[in-house]
Amino acid sequence: MRPDTPAAHTAEADRLLRTAAQYPGDREPLLLRAAAHLELADDRPGATALYDDLLSGNPADPHLIRALKASNLWEYGHEAEARAIIDGVRRARPADAAPWEIAAETLEAHDELEAAEAALTEAAGLLATGPEELPHATVSLLVTRHRVRRMLARDHDAWDTLADRLHTATIPLDELHDPKRLWSLGSSDPTELQAEIARLRSELGTYRTALSRPFPVAVLHWPEPELTELLASYPELETEYPTYRAHLTDIEASLRELAAAGTPNLGIVRATVPSYEAFAASEATHPSQAPLLPQYATTLAARSRALPWPPLRTAPCWCGSERAYGECHGGGVTSAGSGRMQG
Repeated sequence: MRPDTPAAHTAEADRLLRTAAQYPGDREPLLLRAAAHLELADDRPGATALYDDLLSGNPADPHLIRALKASNLWEYGHEAEARAIIDGVRRARPADAAPWEIAAETLEAHDELEAAEAALTEAAGLLATGPEELPHATVSLLVTRHRVRRMLARDHDAWDTLADRLHTATIPLDELHDPKRLWSLGSSDPTELQAEIARLRSELGTYRTALSRPFPVAVLHWPEPELTELLASYPELETEYPTYRAHLTDIEASLRELAAAGTPNLGIVRATVPSYEAFAASEATHPSQAPLLPQYATTLAARSRALPWPPLRTAPCWCGSERAYGECHGGGVTSAGSGRMQG
């Protein structure tokens, strides 16, 4: 069960901090999750302290951390510092969409629509110019840009048209981002607000669960040395993973089945035995218990460890073969398997 009170969020942040102290290899994603829980507990200074702690070292994703810090700072009265950080993120021109989108959404949340649109347009010019398939994060950025531009009553440009084309839901983006609808969701009139909520529920239907899920549906990938160690330590799991080759085949087949069923936000998380054993200990469960595997996948995905699937056909395959995905597992699957996935 996810925390839903300030005290529960604080307790979860404390648990994540203890885990980070035990497993320094996972420190960055664990501290980011802890900071998010502190924000939800309204301990924004505590969250800022964690962001500063990460930035004082050599983080893997400093631009993302700075964008999150700026968003948090603005929420408790540090607008000038937040603006300065956002300006710094924009000048750095990160090659990942997430810092751009977080910075722009922070500006949007504080009615800085012109600045948000400018940041998103900069990002689109940097990340969405090639003819190749776009990563999921870049598509999300284009959809956010579409929403902001609708609020500004901008005419469609090429990137808005691209966002429309890539949008897969049955409700068109122009309708979903209708300013009247967005404003009504912020209305102080209870009747108007309730009517708009009811209309959204009716229209979104089966998409509601997918849209509310913050993490991708993730399948576990055990690299061959890790799988060998796992089965040597816990032979009870051999029924789940009879061979390494079958494990790889099952991953691709499971993801294709999910994609064919319309499941969004698919991903792959790389598992390690020490991380899995630590997770089992945190759940007071023995690692040999197969039902623990999908829970472990969920936790890794929640730590932002999931790689989006499918990769670009020209990108390295997820299996680690160093071959292009289109020439490796993206070239076809002849059998289906169960996989270990998030519920």
